[in-house]
Amino acid sequence: MNELVYMDNAATTPVAKSVRKAMSVFFRDEFGNPSSLYSTATTARKEGLERSRERISDFLGAKQEEIIFTSGATESDNLAIKGVALSRDESAHFITTEIEHHAVLHAFEWLEDRGHEVTYLGVDEDGLVDPADLRKSLRDDTALVSIMYANNEIGTIEPIGELADITAEKGVLFHTDAVQAYGKFPLDLGNVDLLSASGHKIYGPKGVGFLYRRKGVKLEPLFHGGGHEKGLRSGTENVPGIVGLAEATELMAEEQNEEIPRERKLRDKIIEEVLNIPDSRLNGPNKNRLPNNANFSFKGIEGESIVMKLDNRNIAASTGSACSSPSLEPSHVLLSIGLPLSLAHGSLRITLGRETTEEDVEYLLEELPEVIEELRRASPLSN
Repeated sequence: MNELVYMDNAATTPVAKSVRKAMSVFFRDEFGNPSSLYSTATTARKEGLERSRERISDFLGAKQEEIIFTSGATESDNLAIKGVALSRDESAHFITTEIEHHAVLHAFEWLEDRGHEVTYLGVDEDGLVDPADLRKSLRDDTALVSIMYANNEIGTIEPIGELADITAEKGVLFHTDAVQAYGKFPLDLGNVDLLSASGHKIYGPKGVGFLYRRKGVKLEPLFHGGGHEKGLRSGTENVPGIVGLAEATELMAEEQNEEIPRERKLRDKIIEEVLNIPDSRLNGPNKNRLPNNANFSFKGIEGESIVMKLDNRNIAASTGSACSSPSLEPSHVLLSIGLPLSLAHGSLRITLGRETTEEDVEYLLEELPEVIEELRRASPLSN
């Protein structure tokens, strides 16, 4: 197959045609600074910035003023976590999990360096947080709990509603990194106080995202300047990017009812066929996982070698392994669910998207067993 078979949609997605079209107006015609007063600036503000805020808040079931635009989920995560900590006069206690994205984990490490205490909850073999563990970990000085909605590597969907209800009972703020969940299935904010999302995971542009902040939640801004975004994110807004994010959000909303079952069916076919390969295993749960995610480990070979071999066959996928050397650490997520190093190094993540076809899946299923067999023949690890 000469055309690229793209199966790394959890990493990024191609910008949809309708998104590119919507953005182009605000690059070319309505390019004004939304903080200025003349007509093209007014259009950029009303039809670009505020209309996009309305579209996204409607999708989430939130108030318009609760949507804060950022440069992406990393900034949103940092604003939520550090913003809560900086709003307090004294050191506090925070709770997160061992399997968070590094944007969350490194933000909490930053807090620890500055005197705050962080509890890292473990997960079971499917990557699920036990609500009882969260309840036991809450303290009188706990300021924030941050638990991702769905894991970016193994696709586990956490019981966010139940977890947020537990923190609400204690008056503790709850943040969720919803980057992989946003647009993939309907989200219920419930008792969630802060939620991060990104444009380029849902067929929108890179470099734009938002933080949902429930009205009344106190945050200290990370950027200081002109007081944009309700004083929480100074800097001239990326209007074309924000328009693209809103357009992509509506695209996902329109396609959810048909696209989610379609991707789930393709995912299940991949899981069924790949598990016929000897010494293979599925990482993450059989149920309660993202509809487009399948993560496997293969005994005796390394994930990066699989990815490179697949790339030679015009298949783009990714690995949970952070390196190619057994002496270095593989994915923290795979280690946290109990995989031994040998299996954690041999992982492959397949994530489907709206452009993935049945023919793409058939091609993957033809090529992957051959790739695994070739690598095992050549690898001393397989012996």
